[in-house]
Amino acid sequence: MDNDILIQHVIFLLIFILAVGMLSGKLASKLKLPDVALFLVAGMIVGQGMHLVTETSGSFTNQFILTIGSALILFDGGRNIRLSGLRKVWLTVTLLSVPGVLITCIVVAAASHWSLGLPWLYAMLLGAIISSTDPATLIPVFKQVRIRTKVRETVESESAFNDATGSILTFSIIAILTGGQAVSLSSGILEFLKTAVGGVAVGLVIGLVLAYITGHFKLGWLRDYATIALVVTALGAYWAGQELHVSGFMATFTAGLIWGNVDLFRLDLDDKLHEMAHFTENMTVLMRMLIFILLGDQVNFGVIFAHLWPSLAVIAVFMLIARPLTVLACTLPDRGHAGGWNEILFMFWVRETGVIPAALSGMVAGLGIAHADIIASVTFLAVLLTILLQAGTTALAARKLGLEERPAEE
Repeated sequence: MDNDILIQHVIFLLIFILAVGMLSGKLASKLKLPDVALFLVAGMIVGQGMHLVTETSGSFTNQFILTIGSALILFDGGRNIRLSGLRKVWLTVTLLSVPGVLITCIVVAAASHWSLGLPWLYAMLLGAIISSTDPATLIPVFKQVRIRTKVRETVESESAFNDATGSILTFSIIAILTGGQAVSLSSGILEFLKTAVGGVAVGLVIGLVLAYITGHFKLGWLRDYATIALVVTALGAYWAGQELHVSGFMATFTAGLIWGNVDLFRLDLDDKLHEMAHFTENMTVLMRMLIFILLGDQVNFGVIFAHLWPSLAVIAVFMLIARPLTVLACTLPDRGHAGGWNEILFMFWVRETGVIPAALSGMVAGLGIAHADIIASVTFLAVLLTILLQAGTTALAARKLGLEERPAEE
């Protein structure tokens, strides 16, 4: 395909997907359903059904969208976390975001190994991909469902932090699978720590430098370009992390944390907050449209139906065993801040799988890793079922458990 044809193809693809995404979003609003569920269905219709979108998982366009979209969404997830609120629930969030991801990964890997017959390392890869929750899905839900501040901050913070952890774990396993490295617990832990800590360091440096030259009262010479500087920070942190062989995803997430808490560094971007919030909200929606419609287009129904019941068994273990076990293991040591049993039960149920797992499964498929088709089909089912069953019933769960706040109470 020559350059002119490729350019025309990509332009049409973007126009068509965004048009379908807008129509799907309006329909989701009318039906009071999470928009990502309609994006997935729309992707299946225009892709598998009508063959209007036929982008392969390994194409440059698909991989570019997945990478850019994941980086920008992770940055926005970090930017939406207030460190002042995080202080109240930091221990629970830390436990959920690191050992919690590992617990979920191991339980799902065991279920995948026994139910789907995946080799252990590939089963661990599947567990790592779907182990994180989704701030891009949760935050819109919590705008509609008003629940107690502490449990909302805990769940939102967990969903942002564990996306970065799940990404690092996923790429650590991919490195072992593609690099032929000998697998040992000590080397795996060291590689994980090096990747994570290195990503944090890169994100801190780039986030602080660009926030300083944007938000400093006297030296903030990029203030007029705050929104553009925000995008440069997000993508620059990811690029630098990857170039330095640490986690680009952790770097961009950390840089987002800096930009979301610039007041702690005596920087001032108050006059730009509305502009940046409006931009990032639209940017996140746009990336969700692209990622989920492409995911729906690439669903392999032959693989799904060939492994349907074992896959559903894995999802059942994922939702009904791995999540409660993870929440119990990570909240009980912090009972002073984790809240009562109603809040813990609510956290059992609220754990939507979304953008980052979808993007990671697409990247794995693009790399041509063995069993990628099974991993992608289980990830698709996890995204679809957790969004329809869990995101769709979040309001009901909050009411039944007495966690919904009335406007008068606020």
